Amino acid sequence: MWERFSYYGMRALLVLFMVDEVMNGGLGLTDGDATAIYGLYTAGVYLAAVPGGWAADRLLGARSAVWFGGLIIAAGHFTLAIPQTQTFFVGLILIIVGTGLLKPNISVMVGQLYPEGGARRDAGFTIFYLGINLGAAIGPLICSTLGEKANWHYGFAAAGVGMLFGLIQYRLSFRKLDDIGLIPERSIDSPDSGIKRDWILFYLGITTIATIAFLGLSGIIRFDPIALSKWATYVIVGISIIYFVGLYGFAKLNQEERKRVAAIIILFLASAMFWSGFEQAGSSLNLFALRHTDRVIEYFDWEFPVGWFQFFNPAFIIIFAPMFATLWVVLARRNLNPSIPVKFALGFALLGLGFLVMVFASKLLDGDNGKVLPTWLITTYFLHTIGEICLSPVGLSAVTKLAPKRLVGQMMGIWFLGASLGNVIAGLIAGEFSAEAVEKMPAQYLHIVLTALGTGMLLLVFSRPVNKLMAGIK
Repeated sequence: MWERFSYYGMRALLVLFMVDEVMNGGLGLTDGDATAIYGLYTAGVYLAAVPGGWAADRLLGARSAVWFGGLIIAAGHFTLAIPQTQTFFVGLILIIVGTGLLKPNISVMVGQLYPEGGARRDAGFTIFYLGINLGAAIGPLICSTLGEKANWHYGFAAAGVGMLFGLIQYRLSFRKLDDIGLIPERSIDSPDSGIKRDWILFYLGITTIATIAFLGLSGIIRFDPIALSKWATYVIVGISIIYFVGLYGFAKLNQEERKRVAAIIILFLASAMFWSGFEQAGSSLNLFALRHTDRVIEYFDWEFPVGWFQFFNPAFIIIFAPMFATLWVVLARRNLNPSIPVKFALGFALLGLGFLVMVFASKLLDGDNGKVLPTWLITTYFLHTIGEICLSPVGLSAVTKLAPKRLVGQMMGIWFLGASLGNVIAGLIAGEFSAEAVEKMPAQYLHIVLTALGTGMLLLVFSRPVNKLMAGIK
């Protein structure tokens, strides 16, 4: 809950801060550069989950990885609170590294709480989703109010305070976890296998990140955010291919594991497609809220912060997640529970419908300065949220069921790598929207609609073959 408070609170401010004028305390970047940096940042958060899962499996254990990740995240937010351009990017890098340690491994620990699997684990992950979205709902309200109405850096500092609360609560709750996440999976399977090599790789990775960051911040090398985003797409796709080929070639998978990993690959690709649309929330849709949405509450003669729109996604999850958790269990008891591919297809259908709402909203704009009612964005966020509930917690649960036990941390990291790919693509898509070309928006949104609905149809058509790859998984 508190980690999502910090992440979503800061996320609501990020693009708005970067496009704001320097005289107002912002960075004064173009929309294209700001959304590309936003895409790289959010992609980096998920990309870091791969080495984060590996570090937990081989060296730290999930519990310690979450603890150290939280500490680094808090340090990142407080670094963002320093009003300097260089410290802004250092803060983003720290949050990326910390979230890479925390995000995949806390999901692994949730999966270990339900060793029997089945619909109960699906419901458990949905409850987990409910808890973290409580923080995600509160974060934008507090951080946006402080950031937009007072000072951007006050909003970033508030996100760090939330993370500190999370660390205190987590430490006090250790006794309730028994031995879950305490010992690395390497220590169970092969206690002395390659330990020195793994620590060398760990420190080499940290040194490489620090070196690249120093070279960039010192100006020795310069980065073009848009070009870097395009290269990041190729790199993430390349890493994914190398990882899965390596699994089939060197991980000694049995026949059943090979089929289940194939199912994970299909869900991985679908996940990337979904997040490339969904993650417009923090970039292009956030800018739509800033420039084309009437936010004035006339009774109070007050304009509410743009970041408050980020409240609706987690708020809808809080309202509807328990219903879906119950629904999956009830349907399973009657042998009517939709398969995982069908749930994914439903998620894509709702994603497409959400952007269809934006097609009509953008058609109502009267010129570059035209504005529409907030209900258009709220409706889009509602549809997207229901789609997310159908796809994201189900996907998390599926990975913990399908992945070989000895590789579960890494496979959870790979799952988040799909989200990383989706996020970097989302940043590039968002950069195509222009405040000076409002007339192009309906066609741009319609393109996303057709892509989402088409992907959903493919999943529906091929749901039976995919289910055969998951044989034995409930």
